[in-house]
Amino acid sequence: MRVTRPRVAVLTAVHEHPHADTDSIIGVVRADLGEVSHQAVYDVLRALTTAGLVRRIEPAGSVARYESRVGDNHHHVVCRSCGLIADVDCAVDNTPCLTASNNHGFVIDEAEVTYWGLCPDCSNAQSL
Repeated sequence: MRVTRPRVAVLTAVHEHPHADTDSIIGVVRADLGEVSHQAVYDVLRALTTAGLVRRIEPAGSVARYESRVGDNHHHVVCRSCGLIADVDCAVDNTPCLTASNNHGFVIDEAEVTYWGLCPDCSNAQSL
């Protein structure tokens, strides 16, 4: 993969703003490079995802978001109120999420688990 200013700017934005959506990434990239098209950022995100340098996640009811944490089987927790997303590590030395009750002949190497709830700020605001 060739190193270009837009690719470096998008990759840096994803590293600095985990779980950011495309519009947020576009804003960060434009602050760094000046004018860059939506399509250019979409193309770079697609290329970086295909190359395995970023991971695309899409929690139910949410737009696509991107993160730089790749190569492990971590999960996410999503706030039902504000949409905040945080990483949740998979169980260490015991990966029940990779042991399906029936694998239907598949060789399973990854599981996608999303936990839902309220973040501390939203939980505290509801209790006031």
